Amino acid sequence: MTDPLPLAGEAPAQGPIQGPIQGPIQGHVPVMLAEVLATLAPRDGATYCDGTFGGGGYAGAILGAAACTLHAIDRDPDAIARGAALAARFPGRLHLLEGRFGEMAELLAARGVTALDGVVLDLGVSSFQIDEPERGFSFRADGPLDMRMEKAGRSAADLVNTLGGADLADILFTLGEERYARRIARAILAARQEAPIATTAALAEIIRSVTPRDPSGIDRATRSFQALRLAVNDELGEVERGLEAAARLLAPGGRLVVVAFHSLEDRIVKRFMAGITGRAGGASRHDPAALGGRAAPPDFRLLTPRALRPGEAETSSNPRARSARLRAIERIETRDAA
Repeated sequence: MTDPLPLAGEAPAQGPIQGPIQGPIQGHVPVMLAEVLATLAPRDGATYCDGTFGGGGYAGAILGAAACTLHAIDRDPDAIARGAALAARFPGRLHLLEGRFGEMAELLAARGVTALDGVVLDLGVSSFQIDEPERGFSFRADGPLDMRMEKAGRSAADLVNTLGGADLADILFTLGEERYARRIARAILAARQEAPIATTAALAEIIRSVTPRDPSGIDRATRSFQALRLAVNDELGEVERGLEAAARLLAPGGRLVVVAFHSLEDRIVKRFMAGITGRAGGASRHDPAALGGRAAPPDFRLLTPRALRPGEAETSSNPRARSARLRAIERIETRDAA
């Protein structure tokens, strides 16, 4: 999955790994695939969850790397439909589940799965969603102002045509880190008095008409579109719920590997992993013993003290990978399990 805004620089990515990699669904390029596989370290007989199936890039590679079982979750019904071909290539090993990864515990429990040896999350919008104008995620081509991953619930058009100016500005500033949020919100309110804002091109033009060119070269509509998408799909809330669910499901030795593209998402992942591994500055809400005044040894260890980043070759061939950051934790083997 991808997101066009860059993050602050961190550690360089580790090198590629060797091993069989099954190709993804045509048109999808999985980001940091070698690093994801190296960190997850799939093994025969294990059970994994890809919480953001998307184009099936990670799923196919995991199943190709080991004789394991994989449960793949996606809230987008189009992704589940596309995955049928991949499931046919791995009969009995790939199980597709339509739903949100924040609900993975419930989705997996319905399949009789209560523990996992690894979870992969590739946060953000997928290449398929960006590249399909009718989904309304991008202003690169005109389409309906939608942005709904599940094709249900409130759309971006609903938000821009019904919210008050203060609420709109708050979304643009908080979720898009847009410095001209109030100016854009006023322009949206003025435009919708003339006619409802129904397309991506119309909204992008409204934003561009009241904002100066960005010195970085980023399109002036980018931050606002990201903010609306995050709001429509409650993506930051979903990240928090997904991290909590994944950590609870991991068996001893199990690993959680997360690739984030947006700075706000990466910040949530970083703080969660620091807290659950005992690296946070204060008491962690994930550690009840610490809140009581005496910290117990953490149940997880951090596999990435600094986030891994894609290599130069990958960012050159796939510019969408440039803002990717990979972070991972592992549940520590208990003394009884050792």
